[in-house]
Amino acid sequence: MLSFTAVKIQRNFELIISNFKERNDIMKMIVCVSEDFGIGNNGDLLFSLPPDMKFFRETTLGKVVVMGRGTLDSFPGGKALKNRTNVVLTRDVNFERENTEVFNTKEDILQYVSRFDSDDVYIIGGAQIYELFRDVCDEALVTKVYKSVPCDAYFFDIDKDPDWHLADCGERLNHEGTEFAFCRYTRV
Repeated sequence: MLSFTAVKIQRNFELIISNFKERNDIMKMIVCVSEDFGIGNNGDLLFSLPPDMKFFRETTLGKVVVMGRGTLDSFPGGKALKNRTNVVLTRDVNFERENTEVFNTKEDILQYVSRFDSDDVYIIGGAQIYELFRDVCDEALVTKVYKSVPCDAYFFDIDKDPDWHLADCGERLNHEGTEFAFCRYTRV
């Protein structure tokens, strides 16, 4: 049996989600995945593809990027991405970082990002953050790398998820022997 406080928190969360969806304030995900939907290994990205990095940079520049603390820590010097509103979810209530908006709950992040145009809010990782926010995302920009490498963090297999549909996928490109494609998925 849930306590009165727990029930109140749950109702508040359900109301926030409901209002968020009613206003079509749905976020997007942007991610680079291996063949088996791996996204990271030992806190690092799996691939360093300049065309993908350029796509990420151009897509998110001037936008809101939502991430977990591990993702923030993986950036050079653990610094926030320049020319973006950096939103970080962490369990550490005392965490602070320059040029970041720090929150401790999904609900608080949803409330904060509701002030922005939904086309300007991107979930950028890591694995737990993608999973946590995928129910409030309506589009996923996925760079598919046609290669399998060791990994310990995964994006969900969006190709097998009945809630998602491959809207379009560009031609296979090649960068120094690594084949990849830019794909866009939409929620059904």
